[in-house]
Amino acid sequence: MAVNAGTYKTLMGWAARWPQRRSAVEGAAGLGRGIAQLLVGGGEDVVDVPATLAARARLLDIGGACKSGPADAASVAHAAMRHKRLRAVVAEDHTTHLRLLAGRRDDLAGERIRVLNRLHVLVRDLIPGGAPPNPPLKDARPTARSAPRMEPAPHPSSQFTG
Repeated sequence: MAVNAGTYKTLMGWAARWPQRRSAVEGAAGLGRGIAQLLVGGGEDVVDVPATLAARARLLDIGGACKSGPADAASVAHAAMRHKRLRAVVAEDHTTHLRLLAGRRDDLAGERIRVLNRLHVLVRDLIPGGAPPNPPLKDARPTARSAPRMEPAPHPSSQFTG
């Protein structure tokens, strides 16, 4: 199920019949972060149920670790009711958003380097005599002018003259 503002509205409409409530989100710092932040931003009391605790509760509640929607939600709720020292979820500020953006930028920069290295290995293998070991960065950008001209390889059967 996609979690978005529409999901939040539906959830809040359903929960409105309980004026005193507390929401429990499994993995509020991970996959559950989106709905947890929507709830906290709307003034809800939210606790984070660690995935390991939810898995234990699921095992005890339904006798297996298999995740399914209703059984999973019930297990998270039971874990939240039994454990009083769960971490309260707080609204993220701009610092958190900047940290997430900086982390994503670092991931993308690392991925760019990995792709360039893989491309360099491929070019080195395709060019007769190999490519220079450390091409300047400006040469790493593919352009129509800098692309090597490659002649098609002769068909293997044309190499034999009987």
